[in-house]
Amino acid sequence: MKLHELSALELVAAVRRREVTAVEILESTLERVATVDGAFVHLAPEHARAQAKKVDDAAAAGVDLPPFAGVPCPVKDLSQVKGLAFAAGSAVMAGYTAEVDDGVVTLLDQAGTLMIGKTTTPEFGLPCYTEPATGAPARTPWDPRRTAGGSSGGAALAVASGVVPVAHGSDGGGSIRIPAACCGIVGMKPSRGLVSDGPVGVPGIGLVSHGVLTRTVRDTAAFLDVLSARWPGDAPSPVSGSLLAAVDDPATLQRDRRPLVAAVSDGDRAAGLSAPSLNTSATHLDGSGLRIGVLTEPLNCDDAEIHPEALNAVARASEVLRRLGHEVVAAPRPMTGADWMSFMPLWSVGAASVPIPPEVEDYLMPLTRYLREMGRGFSAVDYAAATAAMQGLSRQIAAAWAGFDAILTPALSGPPAFPEDLQLADPSADFEAQKRFTPWTSVWNMTGAPSISVPLHRADVDGVTLPFGVMLGGTAIGQDARLLALAAQLEAADPWPLFAPSAH
Repeated sequence: MKLHELSALELVAAVRRREVTAVEILESTLERVATVDGAFVHLAPEHARAQAKKVDDAAAAGVDLPPFAGVPCPVKDLSQVKGLAFAAGSAVMAGYTAEVDDGVVTLLDQAGTLMIGKTTTPEFGLPCYTEPATGAPARTPWDPRRTAGGSSGGAALAVASGVVPVAHGSDGGGSIRIPAACCGIVGMKPSRGLVSDGPVGVPGIGLVSHGVLTRTVRDTAAFLDVLSARWPGDAPSPVSGSLLAAVDDPATLQRDRRPLVAAVSDGDRAAGLSAPSLNTSATHLDGSGLRIGVLTEPLNCDDAEIHPEALNAVARASEVLRRLGHEVVAAPRPMTGADWMSFMPLWSVGAASVPIPPEVEDYLMPLTRYLREMGRGFSAVDYAAATAAMQGLSRQIAAAWAGFDAILTPALSGPPAFPEDLQLADPSADFEAQKRFTPWTSVWNMTGAPSISVPLHRADVDGVTLPFGVMLGGTAIGQDARLLALAAQLEAADPWPLFAPSAH
C-alpha cells in the first residue's frame, strides 16, 4: 500500500516500526499537494521539515515517539500558527503574521504531526461553502464543479484527495460535518468543551468546536483524544476515558446511559438507603442496542427540499443499524424555523465582533458585510435574549428527544451544491440558500451535544457519482464515545470508499 493510502494510525505505526521516516512521509505529501488545487492557502514546507527532523532524530535515538509522530496534519486558516501567514480567508488580512500558536496547534505539534500548511477557508469561516476572497476555491474531488463545503472546505479536500490522512477543522454551525459530507469523509463536532479554546482563545457562547476531518472513525477518535487535553482554567472534560478505546468496545454504547445519580444510588443502597433514578434514557433494550430516532424534516427552516438520495442515505443507515440490533424509530421535530431564527443575533453579532478597521470594511465580501451590518443593529439586550433563547431551545430539544440515545438525519439536504446555487449576489438570499442546504447541522452547535457525519451512501446524480453523508447526533453533551462507537459499527458493517474516485 502506498503512503498516501495509509490512515493516520497506520502511518504512525509504520514510523514506529522504522519502515519509513517522517522526512520521507513529508516529501511524499508535498508531491501530492502539487496535484490538488484549492486545498491550501499557505504551504509551510520548512516548518514541517523541522518537525519531521525532530521526529526522525527521536526515532534514531530510541526515544519514545509521540502519538502521531510523522503524520501530516495541516491547520485550518482560522487558527494561528506562530510565524506563519494568517488570513482567515479574507483579503483584508493579507500580510498578517500570527504571533502565537493557538492551543490546538500546540497539541498537534506535541503529538508529532507535521504542519504542512494552512487549509483554505471562506472569509472568517462564515459560509458553508469555501470560495475565499483570495486564492482558489475548494471543490469536492468527486465533482470539481461542486463545493467542498465550508468552512473547513480546504481541509476536507486535502483528506478526500489523499494528500493527508487527517486535517484540523473547526465547526460553529456544521463547518466540519458539511465539508465531510460533501467530500465523502468522516467529520465530527465533539461535545462543547471537549476540545478547549485555551490557552489563547475563549469559548464565548460555545457554538464553535475544534476537531479533525479523517477517512476513518478510528483516526477521528484517536485525534480527539489528543486534542481533548486540559489547559489551566478549563472546566473538566465532558468525556471520560479514551475515545479510541470506545471504537473497539461495544459496551461503550451502553455505558453513558447510566446517570451520575446511579452511582449515588449504589452508595445509598450499600448504606441501606434508597434514591430515585433520574434516568430518562431508553434503557429497556438488551445488549448494545440503542434507541435511535430518525428525523428527515428540516430543523432550521420549514420548507427545505430534501433530495431523494439524502433520504435513501438515511434509509440505508437505518437498515444497517437495525441489523446491528438497534431500534430505529421516527423522532419528533422539536423546533420550527422561527425557533431557529430567534437567536440570529448570536450569528450576526459574532460576525460583527471580528476586529476589522473601519477603513477596510468595504473590502469585505458581501455576505460578511451583510452579517456585520445586521449584528451592529442588535442591542446588548437583544443579544442576551438570543442567548436565553438558545439555552431554552436546547432544553426544549432535550425534552423532545429524551427517549432516544441518538438521532439520525441526512448530513445535508442534497448532494454537494454548485457554488452558484449558494453564493448569491443578494447576501440575504445567500444566507437563506445556505440554511436550506444545511437544515440540521447547526442545531448540535446550539445544544452542545456531539454530532458526526459519515459517508455511508453514494449515488449517481446527473451521471456523476456523489457522496451522501448521514449524521448521528447525541441527545446530550458528553456522548462522544457512544457516537464514535456507533459510527464505527456503521463503518464495519457497510464500509465506504476511503478516497474520491479521482484521488488514486
